Formats: sequence, structure tokens, C-alpha cells
Amino acid sequence: MMIDVNRRLFLAGAAGTAVATQAQAVGMAAPAAPGTAPVPVNPVVRNRADAQVFRHTDGWYYLTGSVPEYDRLVLRRSRTIAGLATAPERVLWRHQASGPMSGFLWAPELHLFQGKWIMYFAAGPSGGGEDVFRIRTYAVVCDGPDPMKGKWSVLGKFESPFDGFNLDSTIFKHRGVSYFCWAEREPGIDTNSNLYLAPLETPLTLGAKAVRLTVPTLDWEVRGFKVAEAPAVLARNGRLFMTYSASATDDRYSLGMLTARDNADIMNPANWVKSPQPVFVSSEVTKVYGPGHNSFTVDEQGRDVLVYHGRDYKAIKGDPLFDPNRHTRVQRIYYREDGTPDFGIPVGNGPVPDRLSPVAAPDSYLMHDGDRVTVGKGLIPASQFRAVPSAGGAVMLVPVDAPDKCLVVGADGMVRLAPITQDRQFALRSGFLRQSVSKDEVRFALAGRPGQYLLHRGGEVLVGAQDRAWPPSTNFRVS
Repeated sequence: MMIDVNRRLFLAGAAGTAVATQAQAVGMAAPAAPGTAPVPVNPVVRNRADAQVFRHTDGWYYLTGSVPEYDRLVLRRSRTIAGLATAPERVLWRHQASGPMSGFLWAPELHLFQGKWIMYFAAGPSGGGEDVFRIRTYAVVCDGPDPMKGKWSVLGKFESPFDGFNLDSTIFKHRGVSYFCWAEREPGIDTNSNLYLAPLETPLTLGAKAVRLTVPTLDWEVRGFKVAEAPAVLARNGRLFMTYSASATDDRYSLGMLTARDNADIMNPANWVKSPQPVFVSSEVTKVYGPGHNSFTVDEQGRDVLVYHGRDYKAIKGDPLFDPNRHTRVQRIYYREDGTPDFGIPVGNGPVPDRLSPVAAPDSYLMHDGDRVTVGKGLIPASQFRAVPSAGGAVMLVPVDAPDKCLVVGADGMVRLAPITQDRQFALRSGFLRQSVSKDEVRFALAGRPGQYLLHRGGEVLVGAQDRAWPPSTNFRVS
């Protein structure tokens, strides 16, 4: 098989690298290993903002979000995250002809609460002018157990404490109690929205007096607008991490985070600590702008995944809310030694990248420092590599923070980063065949040199024959 692949690469010549470069640009996925889920390709779903993706106990992934027309509530599902890209989408409900729900529909979220499927959304009246932003939270309910097949009808309006501009409602369960969290403008506070929390008694009524968790005051929260909205909760490592979106919805949009101890009284705002800096922002390197309005899910292997929307460009004509190109994106979440999430940077378009940890050095990762490739510890983006398809079933390993470069083997066998070029020799030195060793381990054979593998010795990374060390220095765990 190696000889056949090598010959195909030779015949492909410069075309091999051209295919890989095109794949990076248009988002082609590398083939999945046998028995594994396909690799999601960003953007997963185009023109779906305010994305919510979750994996239900029935094994389906569900996705909903705002459509560019803001006129309907939609839902799709798939057995895999990647499959959401082409899954059929059902329209659950459309805005009404007149009245308070006749205008824009914003930010839907689907929840199973007290045995019924509920979709929360924000809506305002039609008619134009400022009146269309008289936004309130409403809910529709499904009459059956299958949200894709049942009939949906209006359940009612959420009666918020202030009956002011409010949106972005979510539910999470903590220590057996269901909580409702949302964004609202409170009279007497000079902001566009703050975050509020209360136990939920029925789908539309609170079980206790709400508390204000946070007000946007930091410089990165008040750019364009003074905003704290779109809360989402991740419970991990003995803490609750509540992300939220801040500032205007252009490239200044970003994620902030509140943190509370798992055993704390979460209805006491003093028990929530705000991160002084945003935890996820636009990236000029990867060309993803305005990342925000996130949700959390897990992938098919149970690994934590960040879901968010973002644009492919920075410059916007007119009101950014009416720019249609906020796309649903996903990437894996990693954790620092103290247990807090590190979201890295938006990974850009293309297959979702991996981190590769040598089996023989489980606390280290394949990474780069400039053009030097090593095994060690460092910033998340420097250790995230995208498998970009090349010729003959090979892939190029491209770091997310240097998308114009890839791993290349030199004449001395050492591996470095080098700019991607379109020539035959480059294709032979940069194409790797990903091989599954076990359920959790892979290795990479250099397509241009049969029997030669990507390996590490100490902190160095090179290509050579597999040695007899145990664990083999060619084997990597994927995370």
C-alpha cells in the first residue's frame, strides 16, 4: 500500500500540495479513522448565529440558532456533530402576522423541562423603527416526545422581574435545582443588558426572586454597547463556568466568564468571580471575527466542545445584526492545570484540529515555537494541528496559529514548520498517513518514505524508523 501511495504522490507532483492548500481554504475534511465519527469542518453550519448544539440522551445532536431573516424557529439533528452540516432542517414555528411576536425572532434555545420540549426565544413586534427592539422572551412547546415530528404551539411569555428588554434565556441544572439565566435591561442601570439568575418553577415562572449576577463595566464589555448577554454554563472540575457575550456584535464581540464553586450558594452574586479579561476573542491569524453567543456540548468521544458563531471577515456594511454571515463553529475545550477552561483562539475554517500527546510523554504535546517543532508545554494554539487532506490519502499537519505553514521533514530527518508550497518534493516531505494504533492512539507515516514515522526523542521531533521503546515514540494520543 505504501508503494502505491508513494507513486500516486509522485505522479500528482505539485497537485498534491495544491489539493491540500485548497482543502484548507474551502474546508474539506480529512477522512475519519475506521469506527470513528467524521471530523467536523468549520464552519459547521453557515448562516446560523446564536448557535445552540447539545447531545441529548437519545443520542442525537440537536442544533438551533437565529436565521438571517429572524422570521422563524428552526431545528436540525444528526448522530454526529459533522452531520449537522447537511442534516435536514425543520421549521418549528414562524413569527405571527401581528402583535408582540410579529417582528424579529432571536436566539432560540431548546430544552427538555418537566417532560416537555420547550424552545425559548426572544421576539418583538413588527412595524419598523425602535419598536422592533421591544424584545421580550417567549416560549413554544411541543405536543410530543420527538421535537422533530411533534406540533409546536405558543406556550406564553416569560414574566421577567422588570418587564424590560430581555433575551438569551437558558436553563441549567445544579444540585437538583433547575435555574433560569437570561439577559435583561434593568431600569436605573445605564447598560444595554445585564445577567440575571433564578430557580425555575414552571417553564415561564421563577421559583424565587432573581439576582443580578453581573453588569458590563470593563472596557472589553462596553465597546459599542454595554452588553452582557447569551449565558451558557459548563460544570467541570468542582466549579460552574458561566460564559457570556459582551460588546457590539461586530469584531468586538467576545466571551467573558463568571466562575463559582460547585458547593457555593450560586444565588449569591458575590460567589461569582468575573474574569478580568475576555476568554475568547477575534483572531486576525485565523480570520474569525466576533466569536460569541456560545453553547457547550460533548463530541462523540465525550470530549468537551465549544460551540459559537463568528464571521470570516472583519469589515461589515450597515448594522452588524443584519449581516447574514455569522456561522456556527465548533472546537474542543482544554483545561489548565488549575482546572479552568482554556478556549485558545478561534481555530479558523477547515477540519477541527487535534492536539497530539506522545504516549511516552503524556503531559506534553506536539507543538511549535516559531518554525521549531518540539514536544513540550505551551499555548493551546501552538499545539493544535489541523489534518488537511493531501494527495493519496495523506494529510498535511497545519498549526492553527500558522495556517500558511505545515510540518515538513528536512534532509536531516528533522521536522520543522515551513511555508506550504506547490511542488512535488514538498508534497513528498509533508504528506503523512494517519494510522490508528488503537482506539486512543495514532501514528503518522511519512508518505514519501515507507517505514518512516513521525516520532520524538526528548524534545526533538523527527522522522525515522519505529524503535522498540515502550511506549513507542511514534504513538500519539489525540485530544
